Amino acid sequence: MFRQHDYTNIGFFIITYHQEMNEKRVLLLISFLVFTVLMSYESFNSSTKFIDAQVPTIENSTTLTPLALPDLFAKVEKSVVQVTEVDNSNEFGSRLGSGFVYDKSGHVITNYHVVVPGSNNNDELQVSFLDGNVYSAELVGFDQFADLAVIKVNNITSDKLMPLSLANSSALRIGETVVAIGNPFGLSGSMTVGIVSGLGRLLPSNENGENFAGGTTSFSIPNIIQTDAAINPGNSGGPLIDTQGRVIGINTAIFSNTGVYSGVGFAIPSNTISKVVTSLIQTGSYRHPYIGIVGLSLTPDLSKQIGLSQTKGFLITSITEGSPAEKADLEAGTTTKTYNGREISTGGDIILKIDNREVTKIDDILAYLESQKQVGENVHLTILRDNAMRELDLMLGERPSADKIDSSLNDFPNRPPPQNGDGDYPEELYDECVRVAGESFCDFLFKR
Repeated sequence: MFRQHDYTNIGFFIITYHQEMNEKRVLLLISFLVFTVLMSYESFNSSTKFIDAQVPTIENSTTLTPLALPDLFAKVEKSVVQVTEVDNSNEFGSRLGSGFVYDKSGHVITNYHVVVPGSNNNDELQVSFLDGNVYSAELVGFDQFADLAVIKVNNITSDKLMPLSLANSSALRIGETVVAIGNPFGLSGSMTVGIVSGLGRLLPSNENGENFAGGTTSFSIPNIIQTDAAINPGNSGGPLIDTQGRVIGINTAIFSNTGVYSGVGFAIPSNTISKVVTSLIQTGSYRHPYIGIVGLSLTPDLSKQIGLSQTKGFLITSITEGSPAEKADLEAGTTTKTYNGREISTGGDIILKIDNREVTKIDDILAYLESQKQVGENVHLTILRDNAMRELDLMLGERPSADKIDSSLNDFPNRPPPQNGDGDYPEELYDECVRVAGESFCDFLFKR
């Protein structure tokens, strides 16, 4: 027989029991949700790691402890290759360069001037790894303007491919330690150490050997990295890496009086590589944004010599027919004056800003277009015309090949034209090229 308080106790027990059960259920539910979130995060993290392992990504600069040099070399040695273009019709034999593995699909990045396609269909590409294995390769795509090319190794399994990741070259600082890996003079697996000596350099591109050598238009590669790491013939196409083994650039040229290392080397930055190479793999080419102007970067001395009060900006001396610049009604110079012994056209528009970014020299325009803009996009220009400020918009076009541009236009206006009447280029021009880019590079450009 139950008393009233017994019912009360039973009621309390039942209520307590249900509360405990509900609390357990809530705790179980919370535990399940936490477990689910953790599993989801781990699954996402794992899939992210898997994607990163397949395609190199731009990585930001970190404060990680630098690897010891022997460890650094051990990390990248299987990723750096020798690239050989075997020209069976050339009495001098093969052209040698370097390259590095970009992904597990067998794509290798190198310089355009290492694998430039010739007129001879018998040319053969070979890729040699440090372990001695040699594979045939095919050209996937190239960009003469950026001096970059992508080749693909044939008949190789993915387990033998060790891609290098790309660092964020815009985060580089002068003074950082860098390492060049490559095959100078055919000496495979060579490693040299230096620092970032300079940033934002401008280097003539290699869109056409004959054009670079003289009379027709040549373009330039912006944002070039300067380094004192020893770079010699054969290093072209090899990676310039940071102390974590990430690619910050691709070695492409040297400044030398002898054609060999003299303390000044140049590398195409990794951000340019990432942008261009993606397109080369997908389409075989890359479309560079283009305005269609030729001119001079103003300096106080130049402005004084030609009678200008404006001492900063880019003076337009010529405009390519049918170019975006012509369509946007930019105006070139019409008055001829002499500067440094050469006649130049003055009186044209002076570009002061592009998209509200100050322009002090042509480098500012090129660097902005290459890093921030695409073909078909608009830019807003602030110009000085007849001592009055004007604003105009311009739609960027695609940079044309050299043979489609008026040969009277020259992107190097301070370079003297050929003095001999037969159209051959003077020896001084070749010597100038050697001083800027090295003997092997210029021998190729001048077809020597």
